[in-house]
Amino acid sequence: MSTPNLNIGEESKPRFEYRTFGQNFAENAKLMARFSMPIPRKVWERASDEIYILSKTNDVNNTKIRDGKMDIKTYIQTVDGLEQWNPLMKGEFPISKVVLEKEVFPAFQVALPILSKTEYTYEEFLDMIKNHPDLQAVKVHKYRYGYMVNNTLCEVAEVLINGAKVCTINSESTEIEDIKKTMQDVELTSFENINYLQAIKRVIGWIDKPLAN
Repeated sequence: MSTPNLNIGEESKPRFEYRTFGQNFAENAKLMARFSMPIPRKVWERASDEIYILSKTNDVNNTKIRDGKMDIKTYIQTVDGLEQWNPLMKGEFPISKVVLEKEVFPAFQVALPILSKTEYTYEEFLDMIKNHPDLQAVKVHKYRYGYMVNNTLCEVAEVLINGAKVCTINSESTEIEDIKKTMQDVELTSFENINYLQAIKRVIGWIDKPLAN
């Protein structure tokens, strides 16, 4: 049976992902570009400014805000060293007290602050995060170059994490063997799999480990 085709930007069943972070993946990026099949022009290059909400007590829910919308993904499992994540919730601002109580702060796995209003603006929410001892909002700028290798969605990105410049490269798909072949073709098998939560925590000093290179 043939592997189903992945389309960039299309919702599908939860994907597995390999990703790593470091200072330089220039040679791997060249290989990724060589192996890539043609992709839509709109994803050749993309830039975005995002806010990641980091929790000292949580490594399984990934929360980011982009264009005024909150997106939380949750970790499902690791198979052959590849992580599988699934959407947990999507929300917009202003955000209601009920959503904060029932979905957002439970995902952070921290104590719930006193909520005296029925809804909160984007600015009020960030103030809440700033004043919480176990949470931190981190500014992340991404400039991404998209590819497709072995029917896996791939990218190379220049990332600023609170102004600190790092690089990331990844491959994701619903099919594990396709990712593993891509890792071999692009010569990534020697680099540690590091997700965004782990990379940001290493950069801001919450985890005492270096990046992959």
